[in-house]
Amino acid sequence: MLSTMHDPRTAPAEPLSHVLKRRHLTMLGLGGVIGAGLFVGSGAGIAVAGPGIVLSYLIAGALAMLVMRMLGEMSAAMPASGAFSVHAERALGRWAGFSVGWLYWFLLVVVLAVEAAGAARIASGWLPAVPQWGWVLVFMLVFTAANLAAVKNFGESEFWFAALKVGAIVLFLLLGVAAIAGWLPGREPVGLANLTGRGGFLPHGWAGVVSGVLAVVFAFGGLEVVTIAAAESDDPVRNVARAVRTAVWRILFFYVGSMLVVVTLLPWTAMRPGLSPYVAVLDSIGVPAAGTLMDGVVFVALLSALNANLYGASRMVFSLAERGEAPRGLLKVSAGGVPRRAVLASVAFGFVSVLLNLLWPDSVFLYLLNSVGAVLLFVWALIALSQLRLRRRIEREAPGSLTLRMWAFPWLTWAALAAMTGVVVLMLREGSTRPQVLWSAGATALVVAVALLREWRARRV
Repeated sequence: MLSTMHDPRTAPAEPLSHVLKRRHLTMLGLGGVIGAGLFVGSGAGIAVAGPGIVLSYLIAGALAMLVMRMLGEMSAAMPASGAFSVHAERALGRWAGFSVGWLYWFLLVVVLAVEAAGAARIASGWLPAVPQWGWVLVFMLVFTAANLAAVKNFGESEFWFAALKVGAIVLFLLLGVAAIAGWLPGREPVGLANLTGRGGFLPHGWAGVVSGVLAVVFAFGGLEVVTIAAAESDDPVRNVARAVRTAVWRILFFYVGSMLVVVTLLPWTAMRPGLSPYVAVLDSIGVPAAGTLMDGVVFVALLSALNANLYGASRMVFSLAERGEAPRGLLKVSAGGVPRRAVLASVAFGFVSVLLNLLWPDSVFLYLLNSVGAVLLFVWALIALSQLRLRRRIEREAPGSLTLRMWAFPWLTWAALAAMTGVVVLMLREGSTRPQVLWSAGATALVVAVALLREWRARRV
């Protein structure tokens, strides 16, 4: 039985605090997305797509934009700390809410552990006397304490974290445009030689663009945290709509704009996977200590994403507990409205990663990343399916709550689902990405099986 639709203006309030502002939500979305995947991982995309990586980012960004528009529509109509997990339960049944909630929680706790390890590798380069596992432990303690404090403090810290990253990208764009135009001392205008030479704009054809999409699409994961945080904002209905509208466009501008600067200034053949194209550009225009500066930016980016993901994971498992899909003990909320037990449960795996870093620093995270590598696509697919079912119900039962609408419904929703299916098929064809799909499919099948077993047992009682 699907749950009854309620107008959000008459729905019971979340027991969490309601102090996050619109600026917090917008920067939280940016903070969860702008990370090492952009600053370092984009080099792998350029290596396979050439200048066509700009089109790869446009395609991947368009898919993320459609998913966020669907999610924004549902979250503005029904703000809840579990966001798309709650929507999936209302649209498809308890098994769907259970599955998408636990899958997303698993994705976030694995990713935050990996982000801690990445930041620890940078910090170990600065202070080799402290082992990598020691840095992971420090980061986990600091951000656990931050997430146990008042939500307003979390919002402010994440705002300034994200602001630093955005400032770094804006400065990079300004320097890049100046270099392209020949406005920097001792530099002539670059022209279009790097875009049209060495095989042209699409040196590997559209197949290279598609390979680039596979390399960059997961860099857009993390935007979903905005809709989770909406339940703790001072005006959930309006703030989530505004945050979704602005965050996605800004992400596209930063991603596509910076990639266009990179491939215009430097030959794409000079890019190497694992090396930051941002460092290569800054070196080429004579910025001193470019590598060290970018290490600092990546370090902040990783810690910011860790902070945002820990927040999202704790609120997701809290929502699961509210609906009886997680232990009820996780519902304990502090006087300041912080679900402290949910925070501790979510960070627990991060502390386990301290031991994993000590024992298997080079191998264990490969298996962890494979197990969640394609989970984001499964989560996005359930968001789209939920929106297809709920849009009609909202129009029928609470039309006034549709303050943000999905474009060209239902055609663009179906187009997004087709695109996700295409990405999964292409990943299965690529030897390097096939393990991610298979491991993630196994994890998803296991969670769905548990969800269906729970429903079957509940019906027998």
